[in-house]
Amino acid sequence: MAQYQNQSIPRDQFLVMSVNLLHKAFLESTRTHAKRVFKEIAEGKIVHMTNVQMEDRSTVRFDLSLDYSEFPGKLNFGSFRNSLVALIAQLSESLRAEKDIAVFTAENDANVMIFGESGITTQDGEPSVLVLGAEVASGQPSVMLRLMYLDYRQFLASPEGQQSAAAEAGQSAGS
Repeated sequence: MAQYQNQSIPRDQFLVMSVNLLHKAFLESTRTHAKRVFKEIAEGKIVHMTNVQMEDRSTVRFDLSLDYSEFPGKLNFGSFRNSLVALIAQLSESLRAEKDIAVFTAENDANVMIFGESGITTQDGEPSVLVLGAEVASGQPSVMLRLMYLDYRQFLASPEGQQSAAAEAGQSAGS
C-alpha cells in the first residue's frame, strides 16, 4: 500500500487553484458541459475535476460536490451560475488585494474547512449565500471542494433574524 506524505500549501495558493478549477469547469467551458457538471452535483454526485501535480511531483485529485439544502426555492443552473460568479468574484478580489481570508474549520477535524468569503445573490427577493469549503482526505492525496448554500438569516444583524434562525435551528434539531 502506498504511503502518502502530507504536504501543505499556502492558503492563498490553494484558493487560487480552487477558484481557477471552478472558473474552468463552469465559466470557461461550454454551457452544455457546465450544465452537465451542475446536474451531476445537484443530484448529489461527486464530480472529479482534475488531478493537480504538486511541486514535489506528487499528484492530488480534486473532486467537487454541492450542498444546496439551504437554497431558498428551487435551484436551477442560472441561479447556481449567478451565485458561483459572485463567489468567484469575491474570492478573486480578496486574493488580489492579499486580504487574509478567514477559514472556519470543523470542531473535530481541521481537514474540513469553509472559507470566509461568500457569493451573495438575490432571486425573487430572496437572498442566497454560496460559500466554498474543502475537505482534505486524511492519508490520501485528494481534496473535495464543497460548494454550499448557507441560510442567509444567520448573517442578519437584527434580533428578529437571529431569533428566526435560532427558532429554525431548534426545530431542525428537534426533528
